Amino acid sequence: MGKRIHIIGSGFSSLAAACYLAKAGHDVTVFEKNAGVGGRARQLKRDGFTFDIGPTWYWMPDVFERFFADFGKMPSDYYKLTRLAPAYTVYFGKGDAVTIADNLEQITAEFERIEPGSGKKLEKFISIARSNYEIAIKDLVYNPGVSPLELVNLKTAAKIGQFFGNIRSDVRKSFKNPKLVSILEFPVLFLGAKPSDTPSFYSFMNYADFGLGTWHPHKGMHSVVQGIHDLATSLGVKFRMGADIAQILVEKGSAVGITEKGGAHFPADVVLSGADYHHTETLLPASSRQYSEAYWERKVFAPSSLLFYVGFDRRIENVAHHTLFFDVDFDRHAHAIYDDPRWPDEPLFYASFPSMTDDSAAPAGKEAAIFLIPLAPGIEDTDELREQYFDKIMDRFERVTGQVVRDAVLFKQSFCVKDFIRDYNSYKGNAYGMANTLLQTHYLRPGLKSRKVKNLYFTGQLTVPGPGVPPALISGKLAAELIEKGL
Repeated sequence: MGKRIHIIGSGFSSLAAACYLAKAGHDVTVFEKNAGVGGRARQLKRDGFTFDIGPTWYWMPDVFERFFADFGKMPSDYYKLTRLAPAYTVYFGKGDAVTIADNLEQITAEFERIEPGSGKKLEKFISIARSNYEIAIKDLVYNPGVSPLELVNLKTAAKIGQFFGNIRSDVRKSFKNPKLVSILEFPVLFLGAKPSDTPSFYSFMNYADFGLGTWHPHKGMHSVVQGIHDLATSLGVKFRMGADIAQILVEKGSAVGITEKGGAHFPADVVLSGADYHHTETLLPASSRQYSEAYWERKVFAPSSLLFYVGFDRRIENVAHHTLFFDVDFDRHAHAIYDDPRWPDEPLFYASFPSMTDDSAAPAGKEAAIFLIPLAPGIEDTDELREQYFDKIMDRFERVTGQVVRDAVLFKQSFCVKDFIRDYNSYKGNAYGMANTLLQTHYLRPGLKSRKVKNLYFTGQLTVPGPGVPPALISGKLAAELIEKGL
């Protein structure tokens, strides 16, 4: 007999879990504090422009395919994908850019052009990365992280050294050109930690980059959210918007329901939270919390971000759909995020121009742009600082790309630390969850199942398997499987 299951939050992990649980025959309701579904992957519409508020990169398409296949569906049943060619461009100075193609052959040729002899080294590096990817996706990330023995098999035993080395060391052993080093170290930033703190095994992100490609869903990443929402609705999942949860009710050591801030009470057999893990535990009585404030303070969190959503009145030149600006020192910026939390003097930044690929993103002849600066979580956030940093990156953008663009700005809207806290109850305003360092991998992350409260479960980027959209889909599946086993 199906159980009454309430899910807090409607991000990717919550939506995925809702689909699996509804398919299993349960009565599932999703409670979302904001006006629309998607969590961090919401959408901003303004004056004919459309922006993804959160994730803009579609990597690891096989994970999305596997998710929809579990329901007899395909991504193409819900949204259209375009493989980006080029995948992205990286600027290292004025007129000095490296373009990453949409296939490994051309990428290898570009590496060889920049650093003779590096082409063969790249082939070897990506071969190892592909092997790691196949082990990670097939053998590791679909485990729930309840035991270290989940990591132990013949394949992982053969890779044991890669769990104790780090990406930075591996890359720099084989590649000397600083541009190539930066390009190979870039993908692990999606995991939320410095390359020097990211285990070598996570080179599988390089295979996700060069081997599987970078894609764009028509109408943006929110179209993926909408697709999963449509699937969930077809399976019978119910959604309650504007539902800000005030309390998880616990009786005799079991979760028995939730209460909204308006006072409405909703009894449940199971509660699953896809909201921020730290915040979720504050909804419990103190005696029912697994982790202390000191625990969270000790953890390495992925960065927050300062984002700008900008409408330009003309098309922007000399950029790709995804463009990275590595024209300043990466280590100094990383130090300001992880070691000495503060606003960086000279930040690296990223820009996305979805309207270069997708006509739905901007009116004809105009350009939609998203600019992102990674920041330390928990730092001061003021309107004055936001303006100061917009000017900083615009100065560099204009100089590096050789064009004036500020006179073409129709509007800009920002999102930063305070907004992550307000909209998502995000711990210290982090944008990507908890970093995947060696001591925060797999079973060393906060658990999917509460150790103190029966029938209480967690999903999302602070738990297993980690940050990113594909891991969030996997997290939802893992949580749903644990709930099934626990009933």
